[in-house]
Amino acid sequence: MSALRLIIVDDHEVVRLGLMTLFEDIEWIEVLAEVGTAKETFHAVDLYHPDIVILDINLPGESGIEICQQITENYPETKVIMLTSYLDDELIIRALQAGASGYVLKQVDRNTIIDALEAVRQGNSLLDPIVTQRIIARVRTNEKAIQMRAFDDLTNRELDVLFWVAKGKSNEEIAGLLSITSKTIGHHVSNILHKLGVRNRVEAAIYASTHNIENMRNDKTE
Repeated sequence: MSALRLIIVDDHEVVRLGLMTLFEDIEWIEVLAEVGTAKETFHAVDLYHPDIVILDINLPGESGIEICQQITENYPETKVIMLTSYLDDELIIRALQAGASGYVLKQVDRNTIIDALEAVRQGNSLLDPIVTQRIIARVRTNEKAIQMRAFDDLTNRELDVLFWVAKGKSNEEIAGLLSITSKTIGHHVSNILHKLGVRNRVEAAIYASTHNIENMRNDKTE
């Protein structure tokens, strides 16, 4: 197996030297260079064409994310693992969008960083487990917010009516369930169609099911 060719980028010399020490007894890792600025990074990447760049996400006066994007766009064979000392959900997502293959915390142990290098070398994407959990939680929160906004214009009563429309109930059946007149239900249905921008009950039912009305109704009426 050929050696994994690596460049380390961090503005703190002690971090760079620490990583070099960490890798020095691993036969399959070859550290080509350790640098501390964007200019030095681009020069080293252009000179060596490394397999992986370990890149600090925050360099003084420079964006690690922008550096990552330029590397992945101009040197597609070079993978980037972002390195940081703290969790920031927004930065994590931006780093992944910029093409980062991995994201690990500086506080993780030696084996975790080595495992990350091996995973990325094999073509896999890797995130620190804590980071992964936070991204999943954020995505779920965003999905729930989008679902909630889908029904923002509806009153609680209209939400109840739409819920039963999605269950295939007629106006008369819904009237009995909600203890109001079928005429009032008809009025609510008309308002719902207008607010959702749909043409008929079938489209309203599809919209409601697509946006998970059952869960959203429970949340909104609690």
